[in-house]
Amino acid sequence: MTVSVAMWGKALKVIPRVSKEEWKNLDVISRWLISTRAAVFVMTAFSALVGGVLAFRDGSFNGVNFAVCLLGLVLAHATNNLMNDLTDSITGVDKNNYFRTLYGPQPVEHGLVTRGQQIATVVVTGALAASCGAYLVYAVGTPILWLMMAGAFFVLFYTWPLKHIGLGEPAVLAVWGPLMIGGTYLAVTGHFSWHAAAVGSIYAIGPTTVLFGKHTDKLVPDREKKIRTLPVLIGEPAARWSVIVMMCVQPVLVVAAVALGYLRWPMLVVLLGIPYIITAIRVFSRPRPTERPEFFPAQFWPTYLVGFAFRTNRITGALFFLGLLGDAIVTRYFAS
Repeated sequence: MTVSVAMWGKALKVIPRVSKEEWKNLDVISRWLISTRAAVFVMTAFSALVGGVLAFRDGSFNGVNFAVCLLGLVLAHATNNLMNDLTDSITGVDKNNYFRTLYGPQPVEHGLVTRGQQIATVVVTGALAASCGAYLVYAVGTPILWLMMAGAFFVLFYTWPLKHIGLGEPAVLAVWGPLMIGGTYLAVTGHFSWHAAAVGSIYAIGPTTVLFGKHTDKLVPDREKKIRTLPVLIGEPAARWSVIVMMCVQPVLVVAAVALGYLRWPMLVVLLGIPYIITAIRVFSRPRPTERPEFFPAQFWPTYLVGFAFRTNRITGALFFLGLLGDAIVTRYFAS
């Protein structure tokens, strides 16, 4: 076993497919990053960054609390992903080459780890996340505890039953917006802000489109497994057009917030993401192909829609953060 920094970087960009032999030669960090699907942590990181910048904008920033909160949120997200794989293996969802086992390693289902080892990883990762939360409760007070409890609820019950009854997508909107961003603001400043929660809700539209894309990609196998995600309940055409509407609404809400004075002009940098949104809209406006298009990389198939949603969200999320950072600088140092 050798330490592979290159694999760390790869696992933070994509979800690598690895064989059992390759897995045996990976270091502990590489295994953890692959098992937790670390490539998607960027969405959580941006939520924490948005909450932190909003706190800085309002003139109250505690760097230690922010760092602990960021780490805790990423670890909580990791715990949720580990729980997701463990639960779907135990309940049989991933059996018989289920869609999810085709686009990336499911450590338990692929025999890379035993269930006992997966449970141990869940416990350790969850305990580290809880430790971050415990520090913040000590540093900030009991209000942060209620948000922690809400977060724990989603970590424990997202995979079942929320995802199975069409509530997984609304949960992402709530978690990546008011809960994460409002919670980060609370952890950094010591008080909750509805303004931060509202701004967070605009950002959270992006991660919600990613989950919609993922669940639309696997709509057919989910329906066969009786997993009633929102795309399963409303059908593929409505699911695809829901993503299109959300992608269009996000920049419109930013422009409206600037026009009404809730945000400042630097936020208009999000409009630079429109070409990427248009590209994604062209993809989502057509039925999902049943066979891999020639232009689409074989390593990412059978995922398809989620790839375009994720790429768009990474770009628009980065622009959202940069715009908000500019907003904070103007507010703090140049506003009269």
